[in-house]
Amino acid sequence: MKIAIVGYGKMGRMIERLAVEKGIEIGPKLDEFNNANFEGITAENFRGVDVAIDFTTPATVVANIERIAPLGVNLVIGTTGWQDNVKHVREVVERHGIGLVWSPNYSVGVNAFFRIVKEAAKLLGNEPEYEAWAWEIHHSAKKDAPSGTLLKLVADMKGAGYKRPVDTAANRAGVIAGTHEIGFDSAADTITLRHTARSREGFASGALKAAEWVAGRKGFHEFADILFAR
Repeated sequence: MKIAIVGYGKMGRMIERLAVEKGIEIGPKLDEFNNANFEGITAENFRGVDVAIDFTTPATVVANIERIAPLGVNLVIGTTGWQDNVKHVREVVERHGIGLVWSPNYSVGVNAFFRIVKEAAKLLGNEPEYEAWAWEIHHSAKKDAPSGTLLKLVADMKGAGYKRPVDTAANRAGVIAGTHEIGFDSAADTITLRHTARSREGFASGALKAAEWVAGRKGFHEFADILFAR
């Protein structure tokens, strides 16, 4: 398999290192120096590429998808903050007959955490004495706050039947890879659910897992759906 790395920052370099260890060929590596105006997304550069992995910015990811999809290259999207455009991106994927996997977080543990939180919210949805909170902390360079991961956790809670307000907070400091916490509190007790990432390696490994899965496939998919489909 041959991949393109769109967004060659810390995550892109981590993906490159793990991909090489797995014997995956590296194609174009695009960043603000060689793709500032999308000039790096060409048929020639992407010839032979099976999957492009995008960890860029909310401002550029949709435009990247719009330019890569016509080249017939499948996509793995790890960028967050563009969820308002999901309907449009689905249409682009279908129009060009490619495959795309999307997730606000490619950690296998976080995707299990999504399901654990959803089940807790379902169990406590009809217990009015339990109020809830959602909190996270990430490194200071992370651009979106709250993160896509925290927003999905809260959305999953509401979708599971927890209709009361969820007090939400986000902090940005230092080099913290990411911690997400969901809590339920009543006069009688407190339930706290927390996931802590030790490094970016789990995110990069999950993105490569998604790339291996989507190579040769079509349609719009979420990582959690393919991860736990077995």
